[in-house]
Amino acid sequence: MASLIVSFSLLFLLTVHTADGFLHSMTGTCLFNSTKADDIAYIESYYFNKLKFISFDSRVGKYVGYTEFGVSNAKRWNEGPEVIQRRTTKERYCVDNVGNDYNHAVTKSAEPYVRLHSETPPAGKHPSMLVCSVYDFYPKQISVSWRRDGQEVSTDVTSTDELADGDWFYQIHSHLEYTPRSGEKISCVVEHASLSKPLVTDWDPSMPESERNKIAIGASGLILGLILSLAGFIYYRRKVRGLIPVPQS
Repeated sequence: MASLIVSFSLLFLLTVHTADGFLHSMTGTCLFNSTKADDIAYIESYYFNKLKFISFDSRVGKYVGYTEFGVSNAKRWNEGPEVIQRRTTKERYCVDNVGNDYNHAVTKSAEPYVRLHSETPPAGKHPSMLVCSVYDFYPKQISVSWRRDGQEVSTDVTSTDELADGDWFYQIHSHLEYTPRSGEKISCVVEHASLSKPLVTDWDPSMPESERNKIAIGASGLILGLILSLAGFIYYRRKVRGLIPVPQS
């Protein structure tokens, strides 16, 4: 598994307004991939109108300038008390806070949910295709596989990469092209850090999905029609009860 890179930062802004409008800013950032002090770095950077002109990196241990003005200030700060203060910032600012941030990021997880459906396959050697769509899981690492009558399927299977939703969560889609056999059992198996055991979803071939959708839509329409009819009948009965009969001469 790739190492987890997490960062948190504080941003301090100092603005000086003139006729043209200038912006001077400084950022202080902690980078870490574990709670060990050797895996933590503190970076402090200074910008003028979005151009970085000087920075301090605890892994380097001194200020480095990127412009003429930055180079001159780096030389002065490296010879003064500023660099000594910055060398202790990692311990004071980062090490004391990394534990909470790291544990929160590592332990965050969300269980996936699975939708198994059929689609018309592209031109190929099989007449049928199943799609196992897995949604809203975190962290990113996940395993999606297929079983046919209890045996893992390794051919005619294609999968997308883990796709980021942009809100911490991911989705992935696996396709199985196959030729149906009577009485067989096909399952999609999902393994993820948030699950205590593999999540197995069995395919029900008793009725094509399009037909099931038609029945569901028809049933919904029937229920809605009955509700409207009942409401109309109740309204009619109440209206009739409120009428006063007029004697006929």
